[in-house]
Amino acid sequence: MRVYGVELSFNNKAEVLQLPINPSEIEISESGQGNTYDVVGLGQVNVIKDRELTEYSFSGLFPAQRYNFLTTKDLLHPVEYIKMIDKWMTTKKPIRFIFTSDTYDINTPASIESFTWKEVAGSGGDIEYDIKLKKYVFYAAKKIVKQATNGGGKVQQKTKTAARPNDKQKPKTYTMVAGDTLWKVAKTKLGDGSRWKEIQKLNGIKDFELKKLPVGKVLKLP
Repeated sequence: MRVYGVELSFNNKAEVLQLPINPSEIEISESGQGNTYDVVGLGQVNVIKDRELTEYSFSGLFPAQRYNFLTTKDLLHPVEYIKMIDKWMTTKKPIRFIFTSDTYDINTPASIESFTWKEVAGSGGDIEYDIKLKKYVFYAAKKIVKQATNGGGKVQQKTKTAARPNDKQKPKTYTMVAGDTLWKVAKTKLGDGSRWKEIQKLNGIKDFELKKLPVGKVLKLP
């Protein structure tokens, strides 16, 4: 059975926010941009265009106390979650939205379209929030270079396409030291010890090798 959860991250997972309490529902909005025209002799026709960007919205709770239904061991103060999201919005850069469930997965760059919150009266500091995200598509502008050609005074224009930006994480490695285990490496470098199996799979480590990993072994990190 797969784990149901929501993760938001920024700058190739330099900052990760695992929702401490899973939202009860996530609303996904998808629509097209078709237009209807009246054509003489045919009547109305519908011109289908590209689909609009998908929107994701959900509500949840940033708890001020450790409830027994939390999804993460590392619980932050509610204000810290708010500061993190506000900071991401200020940068005007996309985040990554990851949703995992038994039946459906989402892993996409997204922009934070809106974020509102309020303190729950009598809760000891719990914060209720609403957030709306929109799928983000990376793009790059074309650079125009003017170049003189001949004595005729004509100028040719050449276009140069800039490299496509992306939020893919650059390959990282870690060299093991005395006392290291894959769980410890996952906890220290990825922020979640339970991700040790990802490191094992990525490096092709067999189960019988786990207890005798040599000092100085270079591990690829996901």
